[in-house]
Amino acid sequence: MPDRRPPARTRRATNRDQVGSAQSARSARSAVPAGTHPIDTGEVTLTADPGDPGGWFVIVNGVPSSYVHLGDPTRLDFEYVRWTGDILDHLPSGPLRVTHLGGAGCTLARYVTATRPGSRQVVFEIDGALVDLVREGFGLVRDRGIRVRTGDARAGLASLRDGSQDVVIRDAFTGNRVPGHLTTLEFAHELVRVLDASGVYVANVADRTEQRHARAEAATLREVFAHVALIAEPSQLRGRRYGNVLLLASNAELPLDGLTRRLASGAVRARLVLPDRVAELVAGLRPLRDPAEPDKIVEDDLTEGEPPRERTEDTWA
Repeated sequence: MPDRRPPARTRRATNRDQVGSAQSARSARSAVPAGTHPIDTGEVTLTADPGDPGGWFVIVNGVPSSYVHLGDPTRLDFEYVRWTGDILDHLPSGPLRVTHLGGAGCTLARYVTATRPGSRQVVFEIDGALVDLVREGFGLVRDRGIRVRTGDARAGLASLRDGSQDVVIRDAFTGNRVPGHLTTLEFAHELVRVLDASGVYVANVADRTEQRHARAEAATLREVFAHVALIAEPSQLRGRRYGNVLLLASNAELPLDGLTRRLASGAVRARLVLPDRVAELVAGLRPLRDPAEPDKIVEDDLTEGEPPRERTEDTWA
């Protein structure tokens, strides 16, 4: 889930691709049910991009959740989605096995299909009505190698085989909050089980200026992953604005070579906080845990873990 600012324009196709993109967009546009529609969790609004005939915004319960370009699946407009694309681009070449926890418009699943032919992907999206709308409107059924399953993300993760995934991407929200059961130590153990020995976990956190959620999750992931890094805009890391933070975790060396340069050169400049620095900044924080009562939600105040320490200017730098 991005913040509420208009997305930055990032990647443009070549002139030849733009022609094909426009033709593809015209043929598929009629299938997109523009407007506001009821879904299982509330409502979704599909809005055409006024600056590009092939682009569509997916707004779930008032929050911009995806940007989908019908003719160019490599077009990633929300900044944290572009950063995730950068991470994927720095993984070893070839097809990937990817699980997406949270789907909305399935932008990243389409990106992987376009950039990594032969990849096998599964998307877990809790809202069945949203899944049906995306399949119908955006032609997702035509994208080979993508399975979309309706259901809870953690239950879906539990259904996967040991070591069966190269990448797990979490972009699941209830409003502006990540569901608590997708942040805990028990959930992290499930991630390690499902990922290959060199697998990578990428999690999107929409955080406030104090970075309480990102820090608590980083501390939790460090209990089970050898390497945990973080990506965000410099102003977010300095505690000056609300925004998106990406967490990266793996038990193998993270693909950081060249990533710092790519992030710094994007339309929205981002900073990579290296694992050693993350380890220093979350030292002493206890991991988030599943509640003793299974139906109880891990609350926003993060009382399941030790309160974060006071921040200083540019704490993550």
